Amino acid sequence: MNVLVAADIADEAIARLEKHFTVTKAFGLNEKELIERARDADVLVVRSKPMVTRKVIESAKHLKMVARAGVGLDNIDLEACNEHDIQVVNAPSALSESVAELVFAMLLSFERNIVRADNSLKEEKWIKKELKGVELHKKTIGIIGFGRIGSHIATIAKGFGMTPIAYDVHWDQEMADELGVEFRELDALLSESDYVTLHVPLLPQTRGMIAAGELAKMKDSAIIINTSRGGIVDEKALYSALQEGMIRGACLDVFENEPPGDDKLVKHPHVLATPHVGASTEEAQTKAGVIIADKVIEALVP
Repeated sequence: MNVLVAADIADEAIARLEKHFTVTKAFGLNEKELIERARDADVLVVRSKPMVTRKVIESAKHLKMVARAGVGLDNIDLEACNEHDIQVVNAPSALSESVAELVFAMLLSFERNIVRADNSLKEEKWIKKELKGVELHKKTIGIIGFGRIGSHIATIAKGFGMTPIAYDVHWDQEMADELGVEFRELDALLSESDYVTLHVPLLPQTRGMIAAGELAKMKDSAIIINTSRGGIVDEKALYSALQEGMIRGACLDVFENEPPGDDKLVKHPHVLATPHVGASTEEAQTKAGVIIADKVIEALVP
């Protein structure tokens, strides 16, 4: 059987696949190129790119499985896969630690003005008096999406002496009790939290779930953190909220359009932005690739 690896995954994962399949690697493909390369593939391995569209799926007559080395499935036409009996697998457990750690890296950087402090010294400026920060200790962090990543956020937050509260449409009371996290309805979470962090998939029902109305319910001292998917936050509404002082800041790793280009939100002085690096650690990428390789082997090797 043929496996087309259309995104860069760990060498260890490739080695595992090569023991059982004929593996071809081709990165940076557009739709037309992917259609051509996937024509004879039994398995297609991707990350957040390329887009696995209906055209790709319907052209790949031998395709049995699409394997996403990561969590989000919004770049895969799941309806088309279902219609053609193509199995879709991902690696949701691989990225939890890396994404959760980035949330706190961004929060600490924002609250302690680390980027500005570093830049000022590189410019031979000593602006210590302008860099007074804010502690995370005794602050409330509201977690929207209390799954693998959200629960890990809660654990780290406890270490900082923070109070984690959470909202999820599929609430796991047993896990919440174990971690000492209290449930809040979404509106209550938004109004109580000093920090609001998003950890939900991009689905029709979550697209734009944080819009002008939700931002208006937040404290004017609050910071919103989005490391999930760009479409979950209405970026125009967020920009307006920042301009009007409705919230204090935003930490963004994901955007509606990636790369965002000449984007006024990214350039806003109260925004800390990174280029979708939540899962970009050696450990996360190795785990994601290996998990996917093992799932492909388990499903297709007798």
